Amino acid sequence: MSNAYDRLDAWIDAHFDEEVKFLQALVRVPTDTPPGNNAPHAERTAALLQDFGYSAEKHPVPAQEVKDYGLETITNLIVRRRFGDGPVIALNAHGDVVPPGEGWTHDPYGGEIVDGKLYARAAAVSKSDFATYTFALRALESLGDKLKGGVELHFTYDEEFGGELGPGWLLKKGLTKPDLLLAAGFSYQVVTAHNGCLQMEVTVHGKMAHAAIPHTGVDALQGAVTILNALYAQNQLYKQIKSKVQGIDHPYLNVGRIEGGTNTNVVPGKVVLKLDRRMIPEENPAEVEATIRKVITDAAAGFPGITVDIKRLLLARAMQPLPGNKPLVDALQKHGAAVFGEPIPTSGTPLYTDVRLYVEQGIPAAIYGAGPRTVLESNAKRADEHLVLEDLRRATKVVARTLFDLLHG
Repeated sequence: MSNAYDRLDAWIDAHFDEEVKFLQALVRVPTDTPPGNNAPHAERTAALLQDFGYSAEKHPVPAQEVKDYGLETITNLIVRRRFGDGPVIALNAHGDVVPPGEGWTHDPYGGEIVDGKLYARAAAVSKSDFATYTFALRALESLGDKLKGGVELHFTYDEEFGGELGPGWLLKKGLTKPDLLLAAGFSYQVVTAHNGCLQMEVTVHGKMAHAAIPHTGVDALQGAVTILNALYAQNQLYKQIKSKVQGIDHPYLNVGRIEGGTNTNVVPGKVVLKLDRRMIPEENPAEVEATIRKVITDAAAGFPGITVDIKRLLLARAMQPLPGNKPLVDALQKHGAAVFGEPIPTSGTPLYTDVRLYVEQGIPAAIYGAGPRTVLESNAKRADEHLVLEDLRRATKVVARTLFDLLHG
């Protein structure tokens, strides 16, 4: 077995420059979501995979479904490699990303390499693992060994909006049903649980009026402030609720977007708030949503003249480990420790991912890929997102070795 690991490592080292060029090509095609015009990236990815002899099935989500969802285009990809009878292991990474925003000192679509780091939006989350998983699979096949089972690459484009039109759509349509799932992550821990997420839109209706005669209107912004204060007071209570999952602390709430009003000299007649409530694995999503709705309606009742509409935008359930993930987790930890020279613990993460959609279908899963110890280190969703290339090299070796163990029988 050790000889096989050495051969896998040597192949990855010999082809690492090619792997880096592959990742650079991927980050140079924007996939800002919103607006979510992601089909061009899928086409580019499929063409690059074809150069490696991989035929990627293209599964476009119907245009109206995508439009109704608030995006522009989605084409999900599946590459299937069957070696014999045995388990099918799917490797999933998402290509959609948040827009780059301001403050970059490197071109967010340039793939520039400085001091051993590759800078670009999605360099760490998670186009990096398009490269990790593709080259781990290529390394595995280079051995020419007899294997049992198969590997699928799932490259999807809806993680930022919850995954329902990415992995959720592939699973619902019966296009895939793997036995195990490995999804994009970072290199220094194997994630086996994550938070859930409830996102809501709250529209506060008042009555517009001229600012010279404000008493003739109802200020929707003042009403919204009353609601915000109630929500932020609730946030303090959440600190008292602790999760037992390592890596996850307590629930919390964030109001990430506020818009409203028509002009400086007009009393605002409508204000829209968008909030994000992270749920620890121990919480009941239905109870969480009912509580949030009550906090909002009770606060609104204390401000005469306003009305509120509350709409759920997203309900992503928390992920809890299924017992069948043990062989996958054990192999990742064993090879992670060997390649990185330090223990690779299991943990939970306060993020939510579309991995939960596989788990809800009874597919055991874990999260592991190329990246640093924390999201903060990678600058994911911030300016100058980057990936340490040595983490990419070593994570590719870990994944390749893990696939070998699981399929070698």
